[in-house]
Amino acid sequence: MSTARNKVNEQISAKRSLLCVGLDSDPMKVPGVFRSMSRPVLEFNRSVVRATEQYAVAFKVNTAFYESRGLEGLRDMEETLEFLPSQCLSIADAKRADIGNTSTMYARAFFDHWNFDAITVAPYMGFDSLEPFFDYEEKLIFVLCLTSNPGSSDFEEEPLDRGMPLYLRVLEKVSVWGRNGNAGVVVGATKSSQLSAIRKAAPGLFFLIPGVGAQGGSLQEASLLGVDEHTQSALINVSRGVIYPEGEFASVEAFEEAVAAKAAHLQSEMERVF
Repeated sequence: MSTARNKVNEQISAKRSLLCVGLDSDPMKVPGVFRSMSRPVLEFNRSVVRATEQYAVAFKVNTAFYESRGLEGLRDMEETLEFLPSQCLSIADAKRADIGNTSTMYARAFFDHWNFDAITVAPYMGFDSLEPFFDYEEKLIFVLCLTSNPGSSDFEEEPLDRGMPLYLRVLEKVSVWGRNGNAGVVVGATKSSQLSAIRKAAPGLFFLIPGVGAQGGSLQEASLLGVDEHTQSALINVSRGVIYPEGEFASVEAFEEAVAAKAAHLQSEMERVF
């Protein structure tokens, strides 16, 4: 089994948590207490990690929020990765895929240069576009399957000639593509009516489940239906619902207390499935 998968499953059992904290760090939303600092996003991330690391088993870095700021943003991403807890899974939410030689370079960027534990990828160019990622057998590869956005109905839920929706065909393929247990899928929490069937169809895959909180997905259903038979192999990502607590904060410490309270509440709800 992949090193990354074993690591995060150990954390899931030890912390009785499925919490993945999404670092979708928007400079326009960073609380005022950080804005006078020389590296506001970096210090914001540092505080979020400090406040949540006892409850979280993974951290997901949404690369678009860093790439959009050019070199400064990439430096923030790289330095954020350096202080993520080593026992927690680090995910590059990059949604990459391209013809083989380009994907090889993407895989090197995120696994060799930045040394993320996992990455999100898109399946619609076929296996040759994803094989360079799956070649990293110790990592985790999360393939977009049934996403939480309304537009998932445009393609993912459309039936193929055999009547099978496209997302189930993706699920079939990913189950074959995985190596050393390094395959996973992204399944939105807003799709709870399908989540149970997807888990039954793919008992050996690792699930990354976004859509709880701001997007309206049910935390209870995602926790109960997403885990495997060992109450492992699932992560529930929450971004805005953790990192942007309501209110003004007079100090970094006050901000961290509010974030910690959000994470503690989520973990306590997730713990009910164990």
